[in-house]
Amino acid sequence: MGRIIAIGNRKGGVGKTTTAVNLAASLVATKRKVMLVDLDPQGNATMGSGVDKNKLSRSLNDLLMGQRPFVEVRIASPVGYDILPANSDLTIAEIKLLTMPDRENRLRNILRPLTGEYDFIILDCAPSLNVLTLNGFVAAHSLLIPMQCEYYALEGLSGLMRTIEQIKESINPDLVIEGILRTMYDGRNRLSVDVSEQLLRHFGDKVYRTVIPRNVRLAEAPSFGQSALMYDAQSHGAIAYLALAGEILRRQTVTCHSEHA
Repeated sequence: MGRIIAIGNRKGGVGKTTTAVNLAASLVATKRKVMLVDLDPQGNATMGSGVDKNKLSRSLNDLLMGQRPFVEVRIASPVGYDILPANSDLTIAEIKLLTMPDRENRLRNILRPLTGEYDFIILDCAPSLNVLTLNGFVAAHSLLIPMQCEYYALEGLSGLMRTIEQIKESINPDLVIEGILRTMYDGRNRLSVDVSEQLLRHFGDKVYRTVIPRNVRLAEAPSFGQSALMYDAQSHGAIAYLALAGEILRRQTVTCHSEHA
């Protein structure tokens, strides 16, 4: 069965969309079947996947509102994975979901039956804890948290942990932390090193060994609608996300073995 991983952090600018696109592309490079779900009305993951959000005739909004079936909304992206794309129309779903019964489970009911078709379904969540992000957290098996190694990021992380506990207690008891990913990392910066050490002390092996460096190629790739792997496979950013994909696959193998032991 496939795994649904939500990528989320209540703080903006920490590399959520960069991680969603590049992790999805890196998992495809390991011959896994992957779908990316853009849960942000800004549509950045859609554009970064080489799909023009301004020319969409159908989007995730239509799927969530029950106006189109999954097969009509899913697009094969040039980056190599399938995508459920988004644009500003998704704000309509955000508003309408608030008055719908069972609103937290709309996405879960769509995605969970698809786990036999995909090895990984990656959800790119918006930085706010709105009803769309809540849908992502309820649909997911696990949450991957990208974060910069800075003081305010640590503060935001404790708030996110409380939110996860509340969701586990009330709606999705299966939700676990997939891992904490250090992004935009600069080992020459003393604060980055200090915060990184604190993360390792508090969260241990929940912190990925892979670190995503500050990298110009990573920043440039989305403007070409490409993953870093397509844009410059030799760049430090592309290599780091390939390493992350490998680490996630190894952890999954260990988990499967321990469950069947």
